[in-house]
Amino acid sequence: MMSDDFVMVATTLYGLENVLAGELKELGARDLKLRNRAVEFRGDKGFLYKANLMLRTALRVLVPISGFDIRGERDYYRSIKAIPWDQYFFTGQTFSIKTVAHTRVLTSNSHYLALKAKDAIVDFFRERYGKRPSIDTKNPDIRIQVYIQDKHCRVLLDSSGEALFKRGYRRQANQAPLNEVLGAGMLKIAGYDGSTDLLDPMCGSGTLLIEAAMIAARIPPGLARGFGFEHWQNFDEDLFHKIKDSQMAKIRDPQHEITGYDIDAGTLRKAKMNIAAAHLEDFIRLEKKDFFTTGYKGDEPLLLVFNPPYGERLPVDAPVFYKKTGDTLKRNYQGTKAWIITPEQKGVKHTGLHAGKKVKLYNGSLECRFIQYELYEGSRKKKKNNE
Repeated sequence: MMSDDFVMVATTLYGLENVLAGELKELGARDLKLRNRAVEFRGDKGFLYKANLMLRTALRVLVPISGFDIRGERDYYRSIKAIPWDQYFFTGQTFSIKTVAHTRVLTSNSHYLALKAKDAIVDFFRERYGKRPSIDTKNPDIRIQVYIQDKHCRVLLDSSGEALFKRGYRRQANQAPLNEVLGAGMLKIAGYDGSTDLLDPMCGSGTLLIEAAMIAARIPPGLARGFGFEHWQNFDEDLFHKIKDSQMAKIRDPQHEITGYDIDAGTLRKAKMNIAAAHLEDFIRLEKKDFFTTGYKGDEPLLLVFNPPYGERLPVDAPVFYKKTGDTLKRNYQGTKAWIITPEQKGVKHTGLHAGKKVKLYNGSLECRFIQYELYEGSRKKKKNNE
């Protein structure tokens, strides 16, 4: 079984590794090591539960249970079979295997290697107990991941179950909705912690608004879902509920406004349904507005974070759209900070704004830039005087 202190791997999206490492450090993780789209760290069983419950920018939390070198398929099969699988689950449970291989040692494809690993696990149980666990590719009790790099193979248990971006609140989505982990990561990169007003002026189905409200209210992102570790043989239910209760005690009402605009009534209805599913109706204000006709003259600091429509969802020329966006921000949102995620590298140049920070992210398969604009008060007046 796992020792009191063991290695874990939290996976994430490209560009969010440092954000995830910051979350883990804040939660109390030790010996952090940044990897490609992942962070490796150490903690105990309680921290495993806490990480799944609290991490906003992790996709999964994996626990390595074996690592070995291989020379061929026989080595691979024997080494998988040698793992004491009955320490982790029972014959009456179901399991699935995902295999990723970057190797010339094994010439078979990942699907075949997953089948060989399945055979090894089934044979382990059959030889010892005369019966075997079943495969379930859709909703298994136990999820196993096998990573092969050159000659080395690593076997990990997936403690999360379904991916952690599945918070349980999404009821309705627009075409190409924003991934919840990406939304939370964008907010953290933008420096949002609930201490300022926030506006998403093109809010779509409301992902950024909901993630912002959960950050501001200190709501654990995993509060409304289950986890894979609840099916493990060593699951400590009392410890898990103790950790969950401790985090729930920290929940508070957001102290600043969280607002979303969208020009489409149907889109706003979807956002409203998702916000209601997250039980955040009291903390998020939705308004049917065209961003290009809006402005801000409040005294409180305002942060704008938005994911403009693009591709098939953008029915106008990108240069025209981004020029209007830049003009609106310059004229009507002085004294604020705005962050925009976009794949339109050429179109975004037409904002006419000086870009501050730029972070490379992926929205699905689309390579994007998350760009910061600081909209200083009086900048237009100074520009006029210099002309």
